Amino acid sequence: QVQLVESGGGSVQAGGSLRLSCAASQYRAQLCMGWFRQAPGKEREGVAAIYTGTGSDYYTDSVEGRFTISRDAAKNTLYLQMNSLQPDDTAMYYCAARFCSSPPPVVRGLPFLQYNYWGQGTQVTVSS
Repeated sequence: QVQLVESGGGSVQAGGSLRLSCAASQYRAQLCMGWFRQAPGKEREGVAAIYTGTGSDYYTDSVEGRFTISRDAAKNTLYLQMNSLQPDDTAMYYCAARFCSSPPPVVRGLPFLQYNYWGQGTQVTVSS
């Protein structure tokens, strides 16, 4: 069982930056972890992911070059650095994880797999 707690959300103006954190109750050498977001009235979408076994990172096209996913194994924490934020980035952001024994299959830039553990989310609001 892995418990995840997100933090770092808030309100910023367009062009600003935020860094989200996801504290995990345990950390293994081989975890698939990801950030998702869901805006009101829209489906949840994958944003970025990382496979801790190799450090490989993955991004959806709309955030490539603006967002960076990273992790600090010593702190059991996953991060999402978000730069050049736009109003379309406004959403609830969720952290997710599952144990992965090998690098995940990738479809359209993101791991294609089902995550077992989810955090409660942190709200990001970007104003124009």
